[in-house]
Amino acid sequence: MPVLDNYVSVVEAGQILGVHWETVKRMCREGRIQASKVHNMWLIDQDDLARFAATYDDPHRGRRRQKTATDA
Repeated sequence: MPVLDNYVSVVEAGQILGVHWETVKRMCREGRIQASKVHNMWLIDQDDLARFAATYDDPHRGRRRQKTATDA
């Protein structure tokens, strides 16, 4: 569809950002990534994603939080 050529799905956005697609979905819900929800699918404009990707730096990406002695 030519109308949707400039949009990507959360799966494609996840590959671009290097995160899981569920993480992208959460960021869309939280408003961190500008996106439109059409029925049950988030659509992200490629230009908006490029602007977000240029500033995205998640220090927790790829690392699980270690439990400490104070965590119970």
